[in-house]
Amino acid sequence: MDIKIPSLKGKRNEQGVRNVIILGGGPAGLTAAIYAARAMLNPLLIESGVMGGQAAITDVLENYPGFPEGIGGAKIAELMEAQARKFGTEILMDEIRSVEKRDGIIVLKGYDSEYRGKTLIIATGASYKRLGVKGEEELIGRGISFCATCDGAFFKDAKIAVVGGGDSAVKEAIFLTRFASEVYIIHRRDELRAEKIIQQQAFGNPKIKFKWSHIVEEFIGDESGLKKLRLKDLKENRYYEEEFEGAFIFIGHKPNSDLFRGLVDMDENGFIITDEDMRTSVEGIYAAGDVRKKRLRQVITAAGDGAIAAFMAEEYLSKMESN
Repeated sequence: MDIKIPSLKGKRNEQGVRNVIILGGGPAGLTAAIYAARAMLNPLLIESGVMGGQAAITDVLENYPGFPEGIGGAKIAELMEAQARKFGTEILMDEIRSVEKRDGIIVLKGYDSEYRGKTLIIATGASYKRLGVKGEEELIGRGISFCATCDGAFFKDAKIAVVGGGDSAVKEAIFLTRFASEVYIIHRRDELRAEKIIQQQAFGNPKIKFKWSHIVEEFIGDESGLKKLRLKDLKENRYYEEEFEGAFIFIGHKPNSDLFRGLVDMDENGFIITDEDMRTSVEGIYAAGDVRKKRLRQVITAAGDGAIAAFMAEEYLSKMESN
C-alpha cells in the first residue's frame, strides 16, 4: 500500500529542515529512501562510502526472494539506488561527525555542511570484526582481507586461510576456490555454524580443507606481505606455524554506531535498541538494518527494516502536521 500525505508534499526544506534524513546507503537505507520518497517526503540520504553497503561487495545473493538463480550483490545495490533516485531521493556523499537533537530538530554536522531534519533513520550498518592478534593491523591490505569479492583475484593459485565458521566465512571460502589452489577454513569449534546447504557445498569442494578447533595466534609477514600464520590447536594444546599467502577474516560484525553513543540506547555490543517499529529511545529517530539489535542480519531483513522505519517516520511527521 502506498503512503500518501498531501499536506507534506513539496515541503522539502522548510526553513532548512528536511522531513527525513537517512544515514547509510545500504539495503536498509535505500529501501527507507524508496518508501519515504514515494510518500512525497523528499528524503535526503547521506552515505560516506560505497552505495549498497556490504551487499555491494557480496558476490552472489542466493536467498533473496525472486531470483532463483541468485543475483549479484552489486547489481541489487545498483537497482535499489536507481529506484530510490527515480522516486526523488536526494543522495549526498559526506561523513557525519556529530548528531544531536536540539529543540525537537535533529542536527547532523558533516565535514563542511550541517543538515537538519524532523526525523532521522539510522542505517549505518556494521563493519567486519577483527581478531585483534599480533600482526593483524600491519598486514591488512598486504595479505589480510575482509572481502573475498574485492580481493580474491589477487590470490590466484595461492594457499589461503579463511577464519570463521558462519555463513559469511563458508560462502566466501567457496567463492575463493575460484582463484586459490587451497582454502583452509580455520574454526575454533569442531563444527560449522553456517546453513546446512552451504556446509554441504563446502564439504563437497575438493579445494576446501578444515582446521577444526584452531585459532589464529599471530599473523607473520614483512613488507612484501603475509607469510605465515601462527596457530593454536585447542584440542592438543599445541602451537605451530604454517605458510599461507593470504587470510580472509569473517568472524562477525561490529555495529557502526559510535556516532550515536549517548544519543540513543544501545546494548552492550553497541547495537541500537529499537522496538518492532524501528523506534529508538529518542522520538523521531529510527534505526534499521545491521546497526540495530536483531536476530537475523540479511539483505532481506535490512530492506524490511527500512520500509518499516520510513512508514513510522511518515506517521510521526503526519502527527506533527496535525498538532
